[in-house]
Amino acid sequence: MTFTREDAPWWTGAVVYQIYPRSFQDSDGDGVGDLRGVLQRVDHLAWLGVDVVWFSPLYRSPQDDNGYDISDYQDVDPVFGTLEDLDEVVAALHARGIKVVMDLVVNHTSDEHPWFVESRSSVGSPKRDWYWWRPARPGMAPGTPGAEPTNWGSFFSGPAWELDEATGEYYLHLFSRKQPDLNWENPQVREAVYAMMRWWLDRGVDGFRMDVINLISKHVDDHGELSDAPAGDGRLAPQGAGSTNGPRLHEYLQEMHREVFAGRRAGLLLVGETPGATVDDAVLFSDPARGELDMVFTFEHVGLDHGPGGKFDPVPLDLRELKATMARWQAGLQDVGWNALYWDNHDQPRIVSRFGDDGAYRRESATMLATVLHLHRGTPYVYQGEELGMTNAGFTSLDDYRDIESLRHAHDARAAGHVSDEQLLAGLAAASRDNARTPVQWDAGPHAGFTTGEPWLPVTANHTHVNAEAERADPASVLHHYRRLHALRHEDEVVRLGDFTLLLPDHPHVYAFTRALGDDALLVLGNFSGEEQRAEVGDGWGELVLGNVPEPAVVRDGAVTLSPWEALVLRRA
Repeated sequence: MTFTREDAPWWTGAVVYQIYPRSFQDSDGDGVGDLRGVLQRVDHLAWLGVDVVWFSPLYRSPQDDNGYDISDYQDVDPVFGTLEDLDEVVAALHARGIKVVMDLVVNHTSDEHPWFVESRSSVGSPKRDWYWWRPARPGMAPGTPGAEPTNWGSFFSGPAWELDEATGEYYLHLFSRKQPDLNWENPQVREAVYAMMRWWLDRGVDGFRMDVINLISKHVDDHGELSDAPAGDGRLAPQGAGSTNGPRLHEYLQEMHREVFAGRRAGLLLVGETPGATVDDAVLFSDPARGELDMVFTFEHVGLDHGPGGKFDPVPLDLRELKATMARWQAGLQDVGWNALYWDNHDQPRIVSRFGDDGAYRRESATMLATVLHLHRGTPYVYQGEELGMTNAGFTSLDDYRDIESLRHAHDARAAGHVSDEQLLAGLAAASRDNARTPVQWDAGPHAGFTTGEPWLPVTANHTHVNAEAERADPASVLHHYRRLHALRHEDEVVRLGDFTLLLPDHPHVYAFTRALGDDALLVLGNFSGEEQRAEVGDGWGELVLGNVPEPAVVRDGAVTLSPWEALVLRRA
């Protein structure tokens, strides 16, 4: 169905802001962000004009994967505060008209979760089948190379199976060995998850961002057994092979809808992280008639600069590929479903360093990228610091990194000996998840106003001039531009609901499209280069809606010449 002004859900006009709690604001000087720190910054969020705050995991956790390894779903980790602190934050956000979305991580738990501790205790444990336990391959001794039950690879390098010496069997972990996968084939697992979700909704949260939700159904044969996937390089299958979009995935999501969300759906936001999902998958996930999710995060556009060696082997972006990818998702979800729009999040390097120019044209390229993204049809997601034009970390030593994915990659690459240390550090500098996790830059003071102690991850050096205090005082800043973009989405029905049409698909440097609703239409232009670019856009474009340079370009004789990294939004005359 195509949403209209009368029936469009509230989230079609909303902006979501992601908080990565470790790096947002520290209140007690221990160098780690916390909930009392969030309380200090709620007015920043209200001023910015966001409608929803999504919290990356706050739950009790050993922090092997910075909170995505959960040992207690119904408690707050002491590093962040208490449940009462969270209640106070939720109340403060609600008082400002901002909804709260929690990260839901139910493909796996921590190996320190009581469910797994009991499951691991013996082969006969009542919770043994809550996780994926399997013996070694027939005829092979446990622990010998290749004895793992299948050839599945972990997203964090190496096999996706870990041998438990005590019981002699392997357990499945698609991520860290300390993140064992739950067995969703077991109805007791599903009911325990649904009960936890209902508990959070009863406590006042307004929805969930569902971590790797399309991995919860594994591909099993008629006997419920896992089997090898087509192998990639070497013995292991490519990451996700055999574990993505399993046959019962939609059944589980529809069951979740019935068991958790029935009767209280209208005010909630449900977004799924779905690595490997296609446009056709997304239509199924986000079709309102199916009762699954509101929207999903696609990964296609953030994989376009991955080279033959993966994300740590980046290649220059071809803008034509980016336009084609984004347009395909816009067209595919134009009539049924909805798009989730993002450049940055806790797993992606900073967009201004990735697709923009984080040097001389940092402000221009950051605001251009923001304009192009936010003017697409869908719900935009802003990651903390993105509204400031924060850049990649600029780390030059492996000792600066904390991220488990980056450290595992460095270990494996060095062991394989196929890259030099110089190449390794260049790959990490471009693509490490730690680029997104440096502390938010609030002011020019020590540690950027994030903490009075030693930050858990070094602050980016440019905080002396890239910070919220300085940008709040500058009407031309990245921060003010984001505020204007949010106001535009709230006020302009074309931005909220208009159809999308790509223009100039073959132009190597200009991103151009229109949004149209009835007789009203907008032209959106972005120059993805540090040189002037001319674009043929036709006549009939008049009123300046939004620009990011002091003297915005104008359309003359059907053409426009954009200055370096210029963004331009015009209304049909």
